[in-house]
Amino acid sequence: MQISELAARAGVTVKAVRYYERLGLLLPQRLANGYRDYGAEELRAVREIRELAATGIPPGKAAPFIACLHSGHERSDECPASVEAYRDGIAELDAAIATLERRRQQLSRRLADTEGRIPAAPEPLCALALSATTPR
Repeated sequence: MQISELAARAGVTVKAVRYYERLGLLLPQRLANGYRDYGAEELRAVREIRELAATGIPPGKAAPFIACLHSGHERSDECPASVEAYRDGIAELDAAIATLERRRQQLSRRLADTEGRIPAAPEPLCALALSATTPR
């Protein structure tokens, strides 16, 4: 199949397929006229790359999973390298969560400090104007 058909069947753009090729995740056959020819294996790889991206594993880190498929496994995560990639992804998330939690605590402390120093905000002008015209 041609690149446009592969992209359509996998639910990605032609640009995405070319990107996956540049990353070395897809190795299409070449026809006599030089056109790329994609088969079921490439379609499966593109779908897997897309699924991995949806779970937070970017195409740039999908190589172990695609290699696992190419080695004949039923699933892309049946190889030790794939499992290690999962662990790496989880470790990255844990680090990001810890960083965000520290930032949240810092902001909360600063907010509490600020709220203790600032007098209550005056009523907005539009609320004052409304209350002056509304009968009580």
